[in-house]
Amino acid sequence: MAVGIFSFRAAGEIIFGAGAIEDAGAIVTRHGGKKILMVVDPGFAKAGSLEKIIEALKKEKLPHILFDAVEPEPRAEVADRCGELAKKEKCDFVLGVGGGSAMDTAKAAAILATNEGCARDFQGLNKVPKPGLPKGMVPTTAGTGSEVTFTAVFINEEEKKKAGINSPFLYPEVSILDPELTLGLPAAVTAFTGMDALTHAIESYTSKAANPMSEMFSAEAIRRIGKSLRQAVDQGSDLSARTHMLFGSLLAGIGLANAGVTAAHSLAYPLGGIYRVPHGVANALLLPAVMEFNAFSSQEKFARIAEMLGGKVEGLSVKEAAILAVETVRRLAKDLGVPQRLSDLGIPEFVIPRMAEEAVKVARPLENNPRPVSLAEVIRLYQSVF
Repeated sequence: MAVGIFSFRAAGEIIFGAGAIEDAGAIVTRHGGKKILMVVDPGFAKAGSLEKIIEALKKEKLPHILFDAVEPEPRAEVADRCGELAKKEKCDFVLGVGGGSAMDTAKAAAILATNEGCARDFQGLNKVPKPGLPKGMVPTTAGTGSEVTFTAVFINEEEKKKAGINSPFLYPEVSILDPELTLGLPAAVTAFTGMDALTHAIESYTSKAANPMSEMFSAEAIRRIGKSLRQAVDQGSDLSARTHMLFGSLLAGIGLANAGVTAAHSLAYPLGGIYRVPHGVANALLLPAVMEFNAFSSQEKFARIAEMLGGKVEGLSVKEAAILAVETVRRLAKDLGVPQRLSDLGIPEFVIPRMAEEAVKVARPLENNPRPVSLAEVIRLYQSVF
């Protein structure tokens, strides 16, 4: 098989394993941290696990300032406030602890502490002039992969739009992934974030921008998530399932950082921007429909996805196996209690044309999509899940 020319990039140091968080203080110190801004999901801040991280910092005599005003689907103004706090307190290291919202806020705060301007100024591609503060990420959900990506996504409240700050300066210097921190996640959050990670894995695997190296990460993510997501939801205290899910989410994040995502993400953005639908829920709802739309344009890849997800493909044609991949993901989402319809989320049918117009403006994922997507087809995709 010809490989051709491709580029591949990854984040900084990755530390993975149960109990890894106990060394957080020493790790931060090694990366130059002396006064830490800790950006934390409010829900996680109330949980006992936060004390583990604080104790690890105390062990190295590291003072910290806590920012726990992170929002689900955060507005750009939240990042601005966090960046101002980093400057005011003269912090020299930012530690993001939580799901994607907390990590995105932490990544943005790090660059806002050293660059003039506000978060909105930097939304887009390569608009950040210079590096930010050193930063470390501690994911507490197996979902976004934000700990290894160069993106931080925020809602522009005035325009009701989601947009990402996309810059190599957002890559974290270090990430600490401890599956023990995910043990307390409720079943619904485990399901939605897990489907988010699966969306990243499948979309990066089928993206037109995928390359042989990114495909390895995406494929292994599909395998691990496919084998472990149901168990992690049904038996949340199963450390093995939690470990495979966190590792799968990490691999999917590396895949998407290099290959990007496809149409499901473009369609998901207006759901978050206009209706504040959590990103994982939006992706999980849309993924099967977008897979069905794409399956015949990339049959061999979709057939392999069916096999990766444990589907019985023996004796099936490539086309039949591709259909099986779609059916397997649709059944998984339904079994996990993912909303199946836009109407389940209180979204009225008359807004579909407006959402479609916003979705086609999220151009890069559509460019990566294995099948061309027109405005009319975006409308049909939304209608298919209404």
